[in-house]
Formats: sequence, C-alpha cells, structure tokens
Amino acid sequence: MIEILILAVVQGIAEFLPISSSGHLVVLGALMGELSESPTLEVILHAGTLGSILVVYWRRILDLLTRDRRVISLLVVGTIPAVVIGLTIKTQFEHIMRYPLLASLMLIVTGVMLIFLGRLKPRDGQYAELSLKNAFLIGCFQAFAILPGISRSGSTILGGRLLGLKNDDSVTFSFLLAIPAILGATVLTLKDVYEQVQDGVPMAFEVPQLAAGALVSFVVGIFALKWLIGWSRQDRLHWFAWWCIPVGILASVYFGRLVFFS
Repeated sequence: MIEILILAVVQGIAEFLPISSSGHLVVLGALMGELSESPTLEVILHAGTLGSILVVYWRRILDLLTRDRRVISLLVVGTIPAVVIGLTIKTQFEHIMRYPLLASLMLIVTGVMLIFLGRLKPRDGQYAELSLKNAFLIGCFQAFAILPGISRSGSTILGGRLLGLKNDDSVTFSFLLAIPAILGATVLTLKDVYEQVQDGVPMAFEVPQLAAGALVSFVVGIFALKWLIGWSRQDRLHWFAWWCIPVGILASVYFGRLVFFS
C-alpha cells in the first residue's frame, strides 16, 4: 500500500507538470519490483487524475456540452491519432512500454522539447478557432506521448504553441484532449479487470488498494494542475527541463548498466 501511495503521489504531480507521469511510474515501478509489471495500476492512477481535470475544468466542459459544441469535434479529431497508435501498441508492442531504459531516454527527449518550448515567441490563437487539421496535428503530438517518458502535457502544449495557440489556450486544449484519451484507456483496463475477475484470475492488487491510489492521485492532481496553469501564464514550463534531463540521464546510466553489463 505504501508503494502504491507513493506512485499515486508521483502520478498526481507528473500527469500535469510536463515531466511525464508514465516515465516516472515505469522507472519507479522498476525500482520497486513487481509494480513495474502492472499497467492496470498505472491506468487506475491515470483515472484519478482524470477526475482532477473534470474538477478544475468543469466550467469549460459544461460550456462544451451546452454552447461551444464545435470544440467537441476538435477533440474527437484530435483523439484519433492516440486511439490508432495506442491500440496498435497495446496489441503488438505493450511489453516494450514497460522498459525503464526506454522511459529514461525519453525523459531526456522531454527535457529537450521543454527547452524548445521556452524559446517560442508568444502566440495569440484560441483553441476554439482551431481547424480540424490543426486539432489532428496536436493529436499527433499526444500520440507521440504514448511512449513512456514523453510528457503528454508538454508534448501537446508544444504542439498547440507551434500551431499558434497562446499559453492558456494551449494548456486548456491539452487537458481537454486528455479527457477522451484517459477515459478510453480506463474503460479498456476496467474491461480487462472485469474479465479477470470473471475468469477467476487473481489480481495483483486488491480493489481497495487501487481505489486508494486513484483517490490520492486525484487530490494531488488538482493542486498540480493549478500549479501548471499558474506557471504556464508566467511562461515557466521550460524550467521543468532541468528536472527531466538530469533524472533521465541518471536513470539511463543506471538501467543501461543493468541491460548491457548484467
């Protein structure tokens, strides 16, 4: 339970700050042993942070459902790349996504992306004015973040900024785009868990443990998301590069030594 709660705190922080929750979960999971083999736990923790998005952005979401329905079509189009690539990886390459060395190297890539993000000039575009083509392109940035260690928020915010969105709108569209992606992954995982229970397959974790992890990631996620919004307005997101790059280098050295010299 203590290890699950540690991972839940990490998930709540890293899902929103542009430092890659999946990368940190894979690396920490590998250091903690069997937790590295539990994609179910990872998705349940993601579900907790989905609740954080719904709480922080509930007014925007209500507007989408009642007044600004065009944005819903943008979110649908933007989700397509992640669905296609995500399902392909789930069926063909899921085991690769648990490699801590891959996650460590991709943390370095995230750091480089954040440095590039910090060098972009301010833009003034609004997400409600995005074309379907640009929404799809931002979705491709999100699909790239399926790789562990690539920050989903950092990647999609960068994509939005490159396509002309101002800071606030790039952040908002990034997390609105996360809702269908995380929700879809959660539904698929819950389906797998239900089938395991029906078949009598023992689960790695008890339901109360998973629920506790989801609750902690939810609460921590609310504070982390508000922190990210504040830092984005001050154009400070590139500061997180100086976390991702050193952590990625240290973890790469550690896991690379295990791979090549064990």
